[in-house]
Amino acid sequence: MDTDVLVVGEALIDIVTGEDGDRELVGGSPANVAVGLARQGHGTRLLTRVGDDERGRRIAEQIGRSGARLDERSFSGEPTSTARARLRADGSAEYDFAITWDVPAITADDLRGVRAVHTGSIALFLEPGGVAVLETLRAARAAGAIVSVDPNIRPALVGDHAAALARFGEAAASADLVKLSDEDAHWLYPDLDDEEVLDEIAALGPRLVVLTRGAEGLLARGPHGLVEAAPLVVTVADTIGAGDAAMASLVSSALDDDRLFTSPDALEAALRRAAVTAGITVSRAGANPPTRAEVDARLG
Repeated sequence: MDTDVLVVGEALIDIVTGEDGDRELVGGSPANVAVGLARQGHGTRLLTRVGDDERGRRIAEQIGRSGARLDERSFSGEPTSTARARLRADGSAEYDFAITWDVPAITADDLRGVRAVHTGSIALFLEPGGVAVLETLRAARAAGAIVSVDPNIRPALVGDHAAALARFGEAAASADLVKLSDEDAHWLYPDLDDEEVLDEIAALGPRLVVLTRGAEGLLARGPHGLVEAAPLVVTVADTIGAGDAAMASLVSSALDDDRLFTSPDALEAALRRAAVTAGITVSRAGANPPTRAEVDARLG
């Protein structure tokens, strides 16, 4: 399958601590987005960093089963990264990371035929790979690909606030689409309300900025102003991967219909689809995004 989307970013093992002990699940925000895009039917390649160990092979196998493929340069001699997730009472998670991040430089050949490039999360901020990721976004923008970014802030790993905000600003300036959570927004812009955050990010250059707000649904600023979408009401198993599922859905919508960036109706439909995709994901354990058929069935 040709590559529609190149995703660059971390893949790791989420170690989820619960009443029955630990469960190990494949995770990492960019890896989750790659899986979500593949399940929506897009040819997807993930450039990441995993060890040549049992955990790394598990990641490669799950990425492959989703229909995406792991870039052959993703394997390294270091152990596969982990994130220990502790679930709060509301199903949300907090993480302790054991991660290193590096990535090879992206060339023009890597981008040939690629329609979209996505990155974000730890990969954007953690060095030495963060600079390479930023250069990848700039190269993708110059090549005419759709560029999407999700900061997915992990305060323990992104450095001091000023440096993280500056890095995010550089990434957003190269992006067509930025998606962030309300938690990301409050960390990056603690003195601004939701609409002011959208305005601030839009002023950096992206054509579309989307804010996910958990049980309050999604809020976006497009070229014609604000658009909202209600959440899909479900029984929550946990919220792991919800934002990544929404991100994958938004990129999928951009690939399916380029009116996403110009039409309020197309944006409203895309937000509703993203809300349903995220809702299905939180209704089951771990980062397990739905297929296109599952989303279509819930949309009716």
